[in-house]
Amino acid sequence: MRQGGLKISIFLGLAIVVFASVTKCSNKTHNPYTDRAQDINISTDQEIAIGLQSAPEIIQQYGGLYPDKNLQDYIDRIGNTLVNASIAKNSPYKYEFHLLADPTCINTFTLPGGQIFITYALLSKLDNEDQVAGILGHEIGHVLGRHSAERIAKHAYWKTISANASVDTDFGSLTKEIDQNVLLDNSRLDELESDKLAIQFMINAGYNPQELIEIMKTLKNTTNPNRIIILKNTHPNPENKMAKIRDAIKHYKKEQ
Repeated sequence: MRQGGLKISIFLGLAIVVFASVTKCSNKTHNPYTDRAQDINISTDQEIAIGLQSAPEIIQQYGGLYPDKNLQDYIDRIGNTLVNASIAKNSPYKYEFHLLADPTCINTFTLPGGQIFITYALLSKLDNEDQVAGILGHEIGHVLGRHSAERIAKHAYWKTISANASVDTDFGSLTKEIDQNVLLDNSRLDELESDKLAIQFMINAGYNPQELIEIMKTLKNTTNPNRIIILKNTHPNPENKMAKIRDAIKHYKKEQ
């Protein structure tokens, strides 16, 4: 009986792996903004809903919104300029740009569907509007790249295998299980793809993409022990990143 039970368990385990793999393959979708095939199991409407649901908690964690309407209007103007001059304008996403009040945490990130955040600590380190455009363009790139949606699908895939359970396609249940690491933890390939998109957006909107390199230099040289620099930790290897940005700038300027 024990041996028979073991055989059944192995068979069920293999069946679940096969089912999860078939489901993963059936979720292949073509991203028209990056021309890349992706494993994604949620719609763009669901991405937008996840972002909207998660935004209030994120804002609270960073001390609320920065209480200066002029600075928020400044962020909105730059962000909307980038969107309206690029392929983002014709996407289904609803872009909202949030200036967070946190004065010590140098960070910027995006939630699925167009919710984009930058801390006051990071904004205060930037030298000009082109650099702000570089930061916001990069985050718009994450939205169009559907990077969070890819991680959500990967999370569901591995959860199915590890839990020996069927895929849970209930959207309400899915959103409760997704933590911030799934939503915000971009890979190096995600970062490179977003940099390339940001360069295109900046060129189209009349901003200087060389300022992306200046941002990396600033972050590399920021050593204030009283500041928390999350951005540097999530955008590793600045020398390699700067080299790839330089190559991408040359490529897209040749296409003009």
